[in-house]
Amino acid sequence: MYCQLTYKERCHIEVYLQEGYSISKIARYLSRARSTVRSEVARHKNNDTYNANAAHAKAVSIRETQKLKPRKIKPEVWAYVDECLAKFWSPEQISGVLKHKGVSLSHEWIYRHIWRNKAEGGHLYQCLRRAGKKYNKRANKDAGRGFIRNRVDIERRPAVVETRSRIGDWEGDLVLGKENTGAVVTLVERKTRFTKLRRINRKTAAETNVAISKAFRSLPSNYLVTLTFDNGKEFAWHEHITNACGIDIYFARPYHSWERGLNENTNGLLRQYLPKGSSFAELTEAQLQWIENELNDRPRKCLGFKTPRQVMELDMAA
Repeated sequence: MYCQLTYKERCHIEVYLQEGYSISKIARYLSRARSTVRSEVARHKNNDTYNANAAHAKAVSIRETQKLKPRKIKPEVWAYVDECLAKFWSPEQISGVLKHKGVSLSHEWIYRHIWRNKAEGGHLYQCLRRAGKKYNKRANKDAGRGFIRNRVDIERRPAVVETRSRIGDWEGDLVLGKENTGAVVTLVERKTRFTKLRRINRKTAAETNVAISKAFRSLPSNYLVTLTFDNGKEFAWHEHITNACGIDIYFARPYHSWERGLNENTNGLLRQYLPKGSSFAELTEAQLQWIENELNDRPRKCLGFKTPRQVMELDMAA
């Protein structure tokens, strides 16, 4: 990582030049790149003489004038930023949408706004995906539980699924409520990031099968091509889902959660609305539908800051 030349190094450069050392030799002695030393000498040489004191003073002066100047952002822009943060949009997403609205505000400035708010006792930081907390990996003990009959490994899944070049390739999982108070089936389409959510009372293959079939019922058959699960026994009735929806189902390898990375990421987004430790006992279909709408109306950088719903509707209209 590059760092500025120090005053001591500039003094060495002055002495070495007086002794007739070449730029390459000086760079080698200082453990610096030749281009760094060459630029330093060219920039601060005066009448073919390099003076360390003058060079350092000039460099410090340049750095001071180049420091980031405070920007005046209109209050209504910050109000919009706060509104988007309340929807759990990331600073990068907010910055991207503002750009489409003709407002230039980098995500770094939004992060500064958040941390300034936190220093003043505010709570905007809690709207961030991680909220300053370390991400805990999913426990390996839940991977590869039991044997799933007629399971088809992900290695046999068509290669086109990896390209995200078509709509119709889905990933599926469960998000569990506190102390067996139900679960939420999460289904996300790989190209559009369009999400479907359904609540089940118990983590059983039968209830999971019904929930997935209902979730897919409103979609055209050409939007149901493949579906990839982990190895939980709740997906043991995968053949019933294939028969009901006409979709080919594959299973990721145990301990390979990245093979369903989009679904894992979507579960993380869902946890912003339903944090770990939350009971799902009182979770209604209307509340879950609201969360689903929030996720599908959330702009994504990977979609050019369009929303999953916009991308899905554009394809349907084509």
